[in-house]
Amino acid sequence: MKELVSVAEQIASRLIERKQTIAVAESSAGGLISAALLAVPGASAYFLGGAVVYTRDARRLLMEIGDAEMKGLRSSSEPYAKLLASRMRARFSTTWGLSETGAAGPTGNRYGDAAGHSCMALAGPVEQVITLETGSADRQANMHAFAKAAMELLLKNL
Repeated sequence: MKELVSVAEQIASRLIERKQTIAVAESSAGGLISAALLAVPGASAYFLGGAVVYTRDARRLLMEIGDAEMKGLRSSSEPYAKLLASRMRARFSTTWGLSETGAAGPTGNRYGDAAGHSCMALAGPVEQVITLETGSADRQANMHAFAKAAMELLLKNL
């Protein structure tokens, strides 16, 4: 967690300096992104909210994304990550929306993605979507890697 908080401190500094805000939707990172951002003192200046969107019910209830909106999309994909990031940004009226969706392991997901697969998206003044393949079945290591990659995506674009 210390490594994640180190990245979060850099993010916090830039967001506070620029008077910018963020909201996070994460899935297979399990809340680690939000936890790291909230571990930095003064987080209320930039962190407006987060959600662990791990199931279809969570997607529907927390994000108000129904089955009709998912037509042609699937979880653990770049288009879905982009939808999550933009939805969080809009729902919280933040400068940035950050999302992560993937398969932490130890097995892959029902869409055919191997363990260690994750898509992350950033919505805001800069928009970017990336895919990470760790090649590992280690669930905890993947969760950490997903959170770190998502936060580094944000940091790089700040």
